[in-house]
Amino acid sequence: MKKLFFLAFFGFQVVISQTEIKHIVYFETDKYSIPETEMHRLLLFLDDIESVDIHKISIYGFCDDRGSHSYNMVLSQNRANVIKEVLTNNEFDESLITNTDGKGELLLRIIKENEVKRIRGLNRKVEIIVSPVFPARKNNFDSKKLETILSGDLKVGDKILLENLLFERGYSYLIPESKVILSKIASILVKRSDVYFTIEGHVCCTSGERDAIDGKTKKRNLSYARAKYIYDYLASKGVSRHRMKYIGMKRKFPLGGPQRLDRRVEFLVTKVGH
Repeated sequence: MKKLFFLAFFGFQVVISQTEIKHIVYFETDKYSIPETEMHRLLLFLDDIESVDIHKISIYGFCDDRGSHSYNMVLSQNRANVIKEVLTNNEFDESLITNTDGKGELLLRIIKENEVKRIRGLNRKVEIIVSPVFPARKNNFDSKKLETILSGDLKVGDKILLENLLFERGYSYLIPESKVILSKIASILVKRSDVYFTIEGHVCCTSGERDAIDGKTKKRNLSYARAKYIYDYLASKGVSRHRMKYIGMKRKFPLGGPQRLDRRVEFLVTKVGH
């Protein structure tokens, strides 16, 4: 019978209340492409809410008061849509995005005439409102459990789920803290030279069985790229390439729990013995 081992070795900690979390993206006049500086701010925001269990996300687009109402409704909707696209391309579950609405123009409310330009600039925006379920929980790395499993009695068909081996959202490389853990795994696998395995990469939050987009290459092969990243890293640390294969599993096998945990890597044991 196949065994599935869970290694919950790296937790996340974030201090966020159960109240709504908001972020605003600002746009240039008559445009709905995201300015470079605003894209940078948006991606930092997505990193900040990495460990939040999200109940729903609302996206609302707005324009300044210039232009016709019909024109502003279309432009504000396009602004909301482009923000939604960024979220879904960065592994946010589309089903959590309950509202993507263009609200049209905001009325110009000013105190002084010289504030007109600034106020209009603040009205050209998209508001992202994230409603959490509850604050993220903290897990602890169990080094002894990791070594026991990888050094223990493994059989062909066993799967080792490297739970919470954290990748940068939307990318195929690990956050710095997880590299430390992967280094420990590599050290064990160098010594345990009789185990052959396939590295299976997974993604969360795509529709159906689609793969996610790799933020670096813009290709829809993120699960494959994550598996290859682990393969290359282990090889660089001395694990023989002849013992390893790698494959992208897309989103074919969600775990059924918090969807962020589907952004994962598993080892499938294919041979034990020299």
